[in-house]
Amino acid sequence: MIQPTDSFEEIDSAVVRFAGDSGDGMQTVGERFTDSSAFAGNDIATLPDFPAEIRAPAGTLAGVSGFQLQFGNTKILTPGDEPDALVAMNPAALKSNIGDLPEGGMLVVNIDSFKSMNLKKAGYESNPLDDEDFRKKYHLIELDLTGLTKEALKESPLKPSDKVRCKNFFALGFMYYVYGRPLEPTLKFFEQKWGKRLPDLAEANSKVLKAGFNLGDTMETARNRYQVSKAPVQAGVYRKISGNEALVYGLVTASRKANRELLYSGYPITPASPVLEGLSQLKNFGIKCVQAEDEIAAMGVALGASFAGDLTVCATSGPGMCLKSEFIGLASITELPLIICNVQRGGPSTGLPTKTEQSDLLQALFSRHGDCPIPVIAAHSPSDCFDCAIEAVRIALTYMTPVILLSDLYVANGAEPWRVPNVSDIPVIENSFAKIEEEYVIYRRDPKTLARTQAIPGQVGLEHRIGGLEKGEDGGVSYDPDNHEEMSHLRAQKVAGIAKSLDPIEIQGEPEGDLLVIGWGGTYGAISSAATNLRDEGFSVSNIHLRHLNPLPDDLGDIIGRFKKVIVPELNLGQLNLLLRAKYLVDVISYGKLQGKPFKVSELHEKFLEHLR
Repeated sequence: MIQPTDSFEEIDSAVVRFAGDSGDGMQTVGERFTDSSAFAGNDIATLPDFPAEIRAPAGTLAGVSGFQLQFGNTKILTPGDEPDALVAMNPAALKSNIGDLPEGGMLVVNIDSFKSMNLKKAGYESNPLDDEDFRKKYHLIELDLTGLTKEALKESPLKPSDKVRCKNFFALGFMYYVYGRPLEPTLKFFEQKWGKRLPDLAEANSKVLKAGFNLGDTMETARNRYQVSKAPVQAGVYRKISGNEALVYGLVTASRKANRELLYSGYPITPASPVLEGLSQLKNFGIKCVQAEDEIAAMGVALGASFAGDLTVCATSGPGMCLKSEFIGLASITELPLIICNVQRGGPSTGLPTKTEQSDLLQALFSRHGDCPIPVIAAHSPSDCFDCAIEAVRIALTYMTPVILLSDLYVANGAEPWRVPNVSDIPVIENSFAKIEEEYVIYRRDPKTLARTQAIPGQVGLEHRIGGLEKGEDGGVSYDPDNHEEMSHLRAQKVAGIAKSLDPIEIQGEPEGDLLVIGWGGTYGAISSAATNLRDEGFSVSNIHLRHLNPLPDDLGDIIGRFKKVIVPELNLGQLNLLLRAKYLVDVISYGKLQGKPFKVSELHEKFLEHLR
């Protein structure tokens, strides 16, 4: 027997990917590995990858589910370009993912699943594990996860089918051994999730996890062990957070800071549904949630509640935004504060509902009837969703306008460490309602912001009407052509004036040079990493990332003018690029990707280098 070893190879970071059938629990083990890495003090970034089908046929390529994470001892901005280790639970998972595993990478396979029927479903004519060239290419570790799990649970009272389902945690335990991950967070998870309701299940998964970990000590093929030390962090309380979770907490915090009750109205849609689910669990904060019968109704409910004085929110994705467009126009002309969150996914139509994309920018800016400008902001990371939610509410209440907040599937489902802020440090969001003792003129405007004053309906002395027909300043319906033009200009000037309240753009790198990279949304990590690497290599490249997309910051044009070349990488066919070329009359270079996958650092590095040369 090989004697246990405590020797580790110290590494700065590692990328691990779990892949299997959609019923194999890959998202669960990925989340647990993430929690364990966070507990160990590493910085992390994750990329869950779901199949589009609710339950594709088992063992097929369409049903493969994956979870990739990168953890390290420095700031981690992306889940990694390619895995250092791949865990493949069946042939379909292997075939879907092996192209990303570099030569020499660790490949852990469940050999019990490599039977002729499963090989055929995955499109293999023969077993790739029998190919000597294949075996030499990777650090291959073959485990009979099914058999080992059954053996570990031979005394368990669980049904045989339930025992087999625990095999994902055997694989997880083995990977914990390889990377020196602590077991405690996962054991605690078992106890909290199943300890009281299903104690036999909690005990079984705990036993299997430990068995997988202990197996590593006895295997010659598992001699390589890796250690990633803690990442330096600012003092404070940290937790792992996803983009959708951060959005929920940001909205609740903003409602408290604005002293307005929060009403969320939505219709379930991937990948925005967790916002509804998260807010519905916070009724103790006075949150009201409405699950409407469709996207149009959800928007109508939110608009009505805004008229009544609530802080109101909808969250949807691209197809839902199409259906909401008429009511968004109504929110604009009535000048009511409302937050519309668009968690973008692959389109058009149903498109790629479980893959990421950034192709709703032009829709957010222009997809409404008439001249109807609306503020648009975009979150660049999971934790940034918290700050963007507060910023969206600030704009909505300060300027009396609907606001579109763009997230995307990569940001919404990804996770990273988040330093929990001190709530007392978050500024109060100033807003007020019309007072009964003062004369109320509906569309009389604040000279600084051009915002009208909101009045809660039903109060004596503040009776008023608003609606979709154009109004004069007093709220009366007006068909006067000069009035319509003036009111349209005022609404546009109000939105444009938001730029005066924005902080200067932060430039990473020198303030002038050869190449400026402009990004927005979830491309932040890949762009920042690639640009930083090139600066370290001595190249003149800087990058900025835009949170505010309408209006654009006042200093953007000046920054663009200080660089010889400007490039915009985005997960669409060049939407921000189109806007920048039109506004600043600069020959901006577009680099679009439309594959449902985020940018890799390496591909951006090569593209930037191509233009630098």
